[in-house]
Amino acid sequence: MILAEGGLGTKWKEIRPALPKAALLSTVGVAVSVGVTAAGAHYLAGLEWRQALLIGAVVSSTDAAAVFSVLRNVPLPSRLTGVLEAESGFNDAPVVILVVAFSAAGPVEHWSALLGKIALELAIGAAVGLAVGWLGAYGMRHVALPASGLYPIAVMAIAVSAYAAGALAHGSGFLAVYLAAVVLGNAKLPHAPATRGFAEGLGWIGQIGMFVLLGLLVTPHNLLGDIVPALVIGMILTIVARPLSVFVSLLPFTMPWQEKTLLSWAGLRGAVPIVLATIPMVTKIPGSEHVFNIVFVLVVVYTLIQGPTLPWLARRLRIGDADGTEAADLGIESAPLERLRGHLLSTSIGPASRMHGVEVSELRMPKGAAVTLVVRDGSSFVPSPATVLRHGDELLVVATDPVRDAAERRLQAVSQGGKLAGWLGTGATHGHGHLRGHRREGR
Repeated sequence: MILAEGGLGTKWKEIRPALPKAALLSTVGVAVSVGVTAAGAHYLAGLEWRQALLIGAVVSSTDAAAVFSVLRNVPLPSRLTGVLEAESGFNDAPVVILVVAFSAAGPVEHWSALLGKIALELAIGAAVGLAVGWLGAYGMRHVALPASGLYPIAVMAIAVSAYAAGALAHGSGFLAVYLAAVVLGNAKLPHAPATRGFAEGLGWIGQIGMFVLLGLLVTPHNLLGDIVPALVIGMILTIVARPLSVFVSLLPFTMPWQEKTLLSWAGLRGAVPIVLATIPMVTKIPGSEHVFNIVFVLVVVYTLIQGPTLPWLARRLRIGDADGTEAADLGIESAPLERLRGHLLSTSIGPASRMHGVEVSELRMPKGAAVTLVVRDGSSFVPSPATVLRHGDELLVVATDPVRDAAERRLQAVSQGGKLAGWLGTGATHGHGHLRGHRREGR
């Protein structure tokens, strides 16, 4: 549920340039992090190798819920948020495979066979996730359900089906559900904001349930003897292993050291590593309770350190949108109607939008689209071509089916580039603006 919620909120245009970086961070970066952390746990904390490798694997996964939650409140550039979101969605899969392999009752299989198994499961999971996501999006766009409340349930059912199909195919269900959710979240499905809200609620329920169950597994007085090893291993992970994995993985790419430093510090851990630490307890690996206690203390302490200090570090490194002026995408609410082939787009002009001061005629909407209503200061009126738009206005735009996408792109472009958007090469991904809204559509 948490991965599905994160995937539904992931913007494809942001993570597409970040995919190569996220793929290397989720594979090469995980390997480097596991090796360095395990070596530190063995030589500095005195753990035997199996326990050290288990801890290294468990804490090498960045927690999707923690990353998604923090990134919503930290104004980082999209090129960095895309890397962090994609990495947190991808790296659960190889880490789970490693933890299961290290938790097996017998000896760990040959490393080449283990790496081959990881690659195969990731490939199967990716293929299944993309296929289920595409088929689900196609079906949702061509089937009118009898009630709007069924759309969020249907989307989450598709995401669960992706996990099930990936697992049954002996692939990574985690990667399958994340990729399927990414496809669904970027497919302009009916009632998209309501679906994301429903998924976010399920994600919160999942997190709450995880922490309740984890609390039941923790015995406070047993943690005392593991505090020092946890702090030592956490310091190795945070100061050595994570930065080294980031810098090694991103060697093929040209990135400023400030951005690599921020990526190193933004490798947040949350409930997922603690859950993974319960796997060796199920298989009854010797010292598994010791591993669980160390991971629990490590995650709690270093999440409390890293999460609150991430915005401060971004400001110190002069990374981010300090003024909050980076444009938000056009949120869209769509409600299929049976006999109409038109669309109602409802948008609001945010405080940073460059649509402020633009006349309705200067929007230059495509033929077949028009601004039909403006809501200002609690009252509504039908605008004339000379009506000047203001911050806080809400617009109702009617568009025919063929020009719906063009109308959306034009609204986004003007919001970010002003009245000269298009004339001076200002597109929907440039400029400074803020546009929120929803759409009602009929077919």
